[in-house]
Amino acid sequence: MDSADAEVLRTALQWIEEGHAAMLATVVRTWGSAPRPPGSLMVLREDGLVAGSVSGGCVEDDLIGRTHAGALLGNLPQLVIYGATAEEARRFGLPCGGSLQLVIEPLAQRSGVRALLEAIEAQYCIERSLDLATGHVTLQPAGARDGLQFDGRTLRTVHGPGYRLLVIGAGQLPRYLATMARMLDYRVMVCDPREEYLKAWEAIEGVALVDTMPDDAAAQMALDYRCAVVAATHDPALDDLALIRALQSDAFYVGALGSRRNNARRRRRLLDFDLTAAQIARLRGPVGLNLGAVTPPEIAVAIVAEMTAARRGADFGSTLHSWNAPPCDTVRADCIAAP
Repeated sequence: MDSADAEVLRTALQWIEEGHAAMLATVVRTWGSAPRPPGSLMVLREDGLVAGSVSGGCVEDDLIGRTHAGALLGNLPQLVIYGATAEEARRFGLPCGGSLQLVIEPLAQRSGVRALLEAIEAQYCIERSLDLATGHVTLQPAGARDGLQFDGRTLRTVHGPGYRLLVIGAGQLPRYLATMARMLDYRVMVCDPREEYLKAWEAIEGVALVDTMPDDAAAQMALDYRCAVVAATHDPALDDLALIRALQSDAFYVGALGSRRNNARRRRRLLDFDLTAAQIARLRGPVGLNLGAVTPPEIAVAIVAEMTAARRGADFGSTLHSWNAPPCDTVRADCIAAP
């Protein structure tokens, strides 16, 4: 799950343990165009404080009003629909006549929030099942790619560890990339065995710096479908080690800096290793969406944008250097020629 959702649960747990009445709102269905997807979470306290979101703001305001009026303070979960009519859609700011359905669940110690958070922090994937008729909650292991299910009687939500990013290289661009990835809730590891780069690195909160060889870092990270890998040293002796491991894994995104020419050379080199053509085809290089980026921070934006597109299943198929320009072997930060 996104760390923002985990933060909602942490806030809910804190409020419960402080003795507050709190309710968890979960988006379970949407029709048309809705501001937030199914699975989005928000917790409301009895005095109207909120954490998280289920819409662009108007639905939250209405739920706060209902909470102040006591309309949501009960012992059992309830269903609430917003935007059932065109008038409601306009009132609550739901675009294109969209509508959404929420489950509002009163929270208590029996809700299993603490156990759920402990499982997430231990890197487990957990299904939380809520019986709307009784409010009974059960937790059980879930498949990594299972999703929200709601049949009108039982709400099943799947919660798991957050996304992770492995960056090879501790230069200027990786610093921007790591900082932006942290803003998007990634846990980041930066790997660089070169002493001169390690000494120049300034610590970033939430970013781990390791001095092992890149293939060892990839093995340590145990790459899975929630992982992204970006090779950024321009040194085949370092980048290729990580890329081989990454392309053999379930990592959802694998990219490498460099010009089209250098990435073509890289793909030819990778053919000499135990990689299939399909695995090599997963490599995104040149890396990043075609934003016309030039400076290191702009290139970092292009990379995190492409990571987001891949994560959300919106593959634009247009990379950073896909415009009609000669292969770049000089000047720009992302195009330093590889040996």
